[in-house]
Amino acid sequence: MNIFSLLTLPADFVTFELLQLDSGTRAAEAVRFFIEDTLKIFLLLFVISFLVSFIRTFLPPERVRRILAHRIPLVGNILAALIGIVTPFCTCSAIPLFLGFLEAGVPLGVTFSFLVSSPMVNEVALGLLFALFGWKIALLYAASGVLLAVISGVLIGMLPVERLLDRTVLEEGGCGCGKSGMLSIMGRIRKAGSYAVSIVERVWIFILIGVGIGAWMHGYVPADFLTQYAGADQWYAVPFAVLLGIPLYANAAGILPLVGVLAEKGVAMGTVLSFMMAVTGLSLPEFLILRRVMKIRLILLFAGIVGIGIVLTGYLFNAILA
Repeated sequence: MNIFSLLTLPADFVTFELLQLDSGTRAAEAVRFFIEDTLKIFLLLFVISFLVSFIRTFLPPERVRRILAHRIPLVGNILAALIGIVTPFCTCSAIPLFLGFLEAGVPLGVTFSFLVSSPMVNEVALGLLFALFGWKIALLYAASGVLLAVISGVLIGMLPVERLLDRTVLEEGGCGCGKSGMLSIMGRIRKAGSYAVSIVERVWIFILIGVGIGAWMHGYVPADFLTQYAGADQWYAVPFAVLLGIPLYANAAGILPLVGVLAEKGVAMGTVLSFMMAVTGLSLPEFLILRRVMKIRLILLFAGIVGIGIVLTGYLFNAILA
């Protein structure tokens, strides 16, 4: 028995004892799924955020800048994509960090590799994917995300797009999330705990929305309904999933419950993972933030390259996992 199996106890108690819902009904299935998955996602989110935040106290942004200022182009892109996995810096420091990379001599293409990898292939996404789908899916997602980040950064680095940066934006103070200094172990634990709590406080509403939609689909959408329109044999499913994900605002924790239900209902895994990649890597709020330091043409170029890469990755996943 694993720890997640224990979560069925409160889910069953609320569904069948408190609410007195009949076993096997659609309402009971939806409510039970909502309670169990909400508890599971919150537990995973807190534990994973705490562990990786503790590790990140040993890797402050200044050290990241020095590592990424590599003079061999492809090496810099690979390092940036890999560092992006374990350093998902908070939104309030994204723009100063971006400018700091450039001022430290980090090539623009390398910086873009980091920008692609950090939100898309972060520790929460991988931890939740591993817990919900197993190590093969998590590893495949990580490898494809890193490859997409490297290729995107290399392509942008080859183009004359430096003039499309707005360098008049001054660095703002940031939030101090990367200032670990010479902390003691207890200090690092307190910092990690505070970060994990802040993450939960920031995204809880999106988790509830995501789990709620997933619970409704789990209980009320027929198993073969989505397969008919979004199965692996439908060529339009992947690009449609990517376009659908762009305007949504969510993170891995909020979107994965919905991803899990889509896969359960028969939607091809490549399609649901491309949807997840679009939500986390091509979100409209991220573009609005980047607009402060980039001209619209550069944002569109960035979105186009990453978007095409996600679509191709979705098709590849569907072919491999068919």
